[in-house]
Amino acid sequence: MQRRAVPAVLAAALLLTAGCSSDSSDGADPSGTDRGASPTSTAQSSPAGSPTEQAPPAKGSVKVLRTVATGLNSPWGLAPLPGGDLLVSSRDEATITRIDDKTGKKTELGEVPGVSPSGEGGLLGIALSPDYASDHLIYAYFTSASDNRIVRMLYDDKKPSGEQLGAPDTVFRGIPKGVIHNGGRIAFGPDKMLYAGTGESGDTGLSQDRKSLGGKILRMTPDGEPAPGNPFPDSPVYSLGHRNVQGLAWDDKQRLFASEFGQDTWDELNAIKPGDNYGWPEAEGKGGGSGFHDPVAQWRTDEASPSGIAYAEGSVWMAGLRGERLWRIPLKGTEAAADPQSFLEGEYGRLRTVAPAGGDRLWLVTSNTDGRGDAKGDDDRILELEVR
Repeated sequence: MQRRAVPAVLAAALLLTAGCSSDSSDGADPSGTDRGASPTSTAQSSPAGSPTEQAPPAKGSVKVLRTVATGLNSPWGLAPLPGGDLLVSSRDEATITRIDDKTGKKTELGEVPGVSPSGEGGLLGIALSPDYASDHLIYAYFTSASDNRIVRMLYDDKKPSGEQLGAPDTVFRGIPKGVIHNGGRIAFGPDKMLYAGTGESGDTGLSQDRKSLGGKILRMTPDGEPAPGNPFPDSPVYSLGHRNVQGLAWDDKQRLFASEFGQDTWDELNAIKPGDNYGWPEAEGKGGGSGFHDPVAQWRTDEASPSGIAYAEGSVWMAGLRGERLWRIPLKGTEAAADPQSFLEGEYGRLRTVAPAGGDRLWLVTSNTDGRGDAKGDDDRILELEVR
């Protein structure tokens, strides 16, 4: 299989000298001041969709149906398997574990070699190949000693626990790494192309540099080549001007949305248009000026610090880390149809990943063992939710 090695970009693993430090990431304000304000939404510069599109109700609901599994350590990525079981990655242990969705039983597939956990880096997002039924490949985004990269591994559940992952095949490398802002979410889109959200690793200049892989959303073939139809010739860059993208999801019209950490002021949910510039570091939140794409909705960073997102029942659902809540953003096309609404505030601590479970169900993964926030050291779990 062909592998693409992207040359290492000019990346800095330095912390931001203003507005962010290693212990104030996830959108935290290092000054500790309360900037409390309500989340706001705004229309997009991209088309809002057909006038006949129906918006969901302005107010929704969330019901916790059950706890699927407990006792997880630094869980980060989640990949539902055909049949219902779940794969979850551990950022700090660099392992992938299978969760029986009926009993919660955990079976370790194995440790991913080459992972170098540090700060916000480690084994991050995972995704199943679009041809998983025939090739049984798992893709993983992780921080190595030199960069962030994407690999794929053969999963053989017939082998003993701990030995079920084949040797990693590197399909993409050279994404800047840092103590902070490593991005890490990967997902296959409706077009069967591989999308990856990256961070600027603390070097704000990378986000506006089209030649850099930092602070971008990347789109590539399953083999790691720039995907056909990308906005810039021979480049995997799909959109730019991002600070730290950790959430990717498509609606039922195959439109892409992404969540993004702000610095001191605004976290964002964005509707992604190929080739568009989302402003960082020149703009944070809406009103960035000509040439920058305004967010669908924005939040004060102490209310969100968003990570994973999922689409269900006409809304984007966004997990909040520092905000310790789940946000519902009802959509009409690429606009927010009503003000965002929050659920589960403070009930389960930091929330890392949310993924579709079919119909009106979602999987939700907590993040209380990642060494951040007041909930450090608490148990991490996977929940099943019913949402409206």
